[in-house]
Amino acid sequence: MSDLDARFQQAAADAQNLSERPDNDTMLSLYALYKQGSQGDVSGAKPGFFDFVGVAKYEAWEKRKGMSTDEAKEKYIALIESLKG
Repeated sequence: MSDLDARFQQAAADAQNLSERPDNDTMLSLYALYKQGSQGDVSGAKPGFFDFVGVAKYEAWEKRKGMSTDEAKEKYIALIESLKG
């Protein structure tokens, strides 16, 4: 496992222990960066119109399309660090 992968996994663990829950926009950014960093570009069908949360998550991830997994991991780590204070 590379150093970046280890820091990414540690940031994901740290995300579970934040002192305060981030606002919804930040949560969507965390979700999208995590998915882009761990799986790459968005895949699968977009959720149905009435699945508001699913659509929001899908669209947030879709905005990161084309971003490298390494860049997404770095941004995810930086965001978690900023939230930890």
